[in-house]
Order: sequence, then structure tokens, then C-alpha cells
Amino acid sequence: MESRVKVLGHPLHQILLVFPLGLLATAAIFDLVYLVSRIPVWTESAYYMIGAGVIGGLAAAVPGWVDWWAIPRGTRAKRVGLVHGVGNVLVLVLFALSWLLQRPSPGAPPTEAILAALVGVVLAAGTAWLGGELVNRMGVGIDDGAHLDAPNSLSSPSARGSARAAGDRRVARAHAYAGVERRVTGSAR
Repeated sequence: MESRVKVLGHPLHQILLVFPLGLLATAAIFDLVYLVSRIPVWTESAYYMIGAGVIGGLAAAVPGWVDWWAIPRGTRAKRVGLVHGVGNVLVLVLFALSWLLQRPSPGAPPTEAILAALVGVVLAAGTAWLGGELVNRMGVGIDDGAHLDAPNSLSSPSARGSARAAGDRRVARAHAYAGVERRVTGSAR
């Protein structure tokens, strides 16, 4: 299933999600460093990262929801996508709660603020795994014509075309595959 919201041929959701995920995970790590060191600059930095991460998460959610609406009903991908999306909303709520609790004193946050961030980052790891399941296992967000010799996304709007020039008659060497093919091709199992 091809992504509905793309930039230069790549899904916008997958482009944007790295920023909030990185910021929020780093904020949780900085909060842990603060708990060990009691040096306020760590949690003050985490406070600003959380603010930026929540904003980035909201921006990444929009194309994610657009792509989710395009997944056919009754499929496993639709169910996994719903859990992924709702889980990520909960992640943003936990980090927003952490941010609000830290707001009066970012250099000396209450334990609840740090706890909310730590629970949020653990939940984010689970929802990230679900996102990987959607993309890598179920092909959500992948160009419908994707293949190993697909043309560059800047040179062709779709991966369906051939990667070779029209006059190029070179024969590509087949690579032996030693693994087990898990994709269903053709009739249903």
C-alpha cells in the first residue's frame, strides 16, 4: 500500500517521525542522567526537548493518520495501525504531562514528570516496533511497484518502471537467495 502523503517520492510520516522520536528518547535519557547526577542542566535540556518533540509528534501524526485512513478495512494492517496511532497519541500525552509538570521548575522537576517521560519512552519503543511491523512486514507506506531494481525516486514518480534505460540490453545477474520467502504472492494461503 503506497503512502498518500509524499515528499520527493518518500512518505512524509516516515520522514517526520525521526525528529520527535529522537527528541523524546533523548529527553528521557537526560532525565535519567539528572536523577544520577542532580545537575539541573540535564533536566532543563530535557524540558525543551520534550516541548519540541511533542510539537514534532503532532506534525508527524497528520500524514500518519492520512495513510492509516487509506488502509483497507478488515485487514491486520488497519488494526495494527490503529494501535500504533492510539499508542503514539498516548506517548504524546505522557510527554506533554511531563512537560507541564516540569514547567514551574525545569531545573528541579517533580518525580512524576520524570516518571511520565520514562513510561512515555517505553511505550514509544513499542509503538515504533508496531510502525516497523506496518512498513517492513506488511508493506504499508511502500510504493506498490517497489522492487530491488526500482528507479530512483527523483527520476520516476513510481517504482513500477524499469531501472534500465530503454536501449540497455545488459542482463542482470540473479542473486541467490538463501532465506525463506515469507511474502504471499498470488493466491491466498
